[in-house]
Amino acid sequence: MGDPHRVGVVGLGVISRAYLDTLANHPAVSIAALADLDASRSAAVAATIPGAEALSVERLLARPDVQTVLNLTIPAAHADISLGAIEAGKNVYVEKPLAVAFADGRSIIERAASAGVRVGCAPDTVLGTGTQTARAAIDGGLIGRPLSASAVMVTAGHERWHPNPDFYYVPGGGPLLDMGPYYISALIHLLGPVRAVVGAASRLRAERVIGSGPRTGQRVPVEVDTHVSGVLEHANGALSTITTSFDGVATTAAPIEVHGETGTLSVPDPNYFDGEVRLFALGGTEWSVLEPRAGYAQASRGIGLIDLVRADGQRPPRAGGDVALHVLETMTTLLRSAAEGRRIELTTVAERPAPVPLTAIEAWNA
Repeated sequence: MGDPHRVGVVGLGVISRAYLDTLANHPAVSIAALADLDASRSAAVAATIPGAEALSVERLLARPDVQTVLNLTIPAAHADISLGAIEAGKNVYVEKPLAVAFADGRSIIERAASAGVRVGCAPDTVLGTGTQTARAAIDGGLIGRPLSASAVMVTAGHERWHPNPDFYYVPGGGPLLDMGPYYISALIHLLGPVRAVVGAASRLRAERVIGSGPRTGQRVPVEVDTHVSGVLEHANGALSTITTSFDGVATTAAPIEVHGETGTLSVPDPNYFDGEVRLFALGGTEWSVLEPRAGYAQASRGIGLIDLVRADGQRPPRAGGDVALHVLETMTTLLRSAAEGRRIELTTVAERPAPVPLTAIEAWNA
């Protein structure tokens, strides 16, 4: 085994802990540097990771031994940090979405290609045994030809638990750009790329009230639609319906269902790595649970970056930039369709990533 791949982390908000728990203890990766707008925060985190140094963002991007930048900033900063890392000749792995605007996402991918560096992007939850087992079942013919799918995410809003939820309600936020990447990425892994969309959207209220933390009771203005529904036309002819909402309370709908000629799959929440995949076969009388047959077992945030590092140019990363750009265009075009009231064809195409063989934690974590 060669030297660990050296990673610099920019942005140490809520999501960073899950990434660091995985990466700081993985033999293929070394956390070399950390940066945050709050210098005291980066210093405190660096003190918990042997060999990590707290730096400014500028110094981290300029540091020559950092090979990949893990970009965990808020969505509005994704493009600037990623483009800065690419300009410095570094690979980028960015938290979802790839960027707020499609044009910025396309610039990231194009500049990375010109610079000869690689781009990865969350979510990597779709590489776990949940989505991958469902994909293996579809590819193995357990439901016959796939015809349609449904994806549903309903919540009352992240302000109920997040102490600083402002970014969820400005451009780049909202339920679709926040949670849609999980569901649309899963649908692409299951059914392939999207060729056109039709959307509709609404906004329940003009303000949200923070429900936890030191800002409890403060009001946050809402600048984006908070309930988005749409139809995705896949290139293979399948139709997916998607609903993402910060305006509901609860739902009994399966996170994802895929319907085929000879069966239906119930797919677990793509916000998680695992979960039960259930099959109801044509002519059957009840659901049956499929044993995990594909995916990184017991995976956690950061497995997509590890997959990128270990691919090492031999294959595209499974949580790669091309899929992230296609997901971003699907979402932004869905919002444009809702605003314009018409069907819109996409301009990007992404190949289904390579499937993940069933890989025990002892294998991927070594």
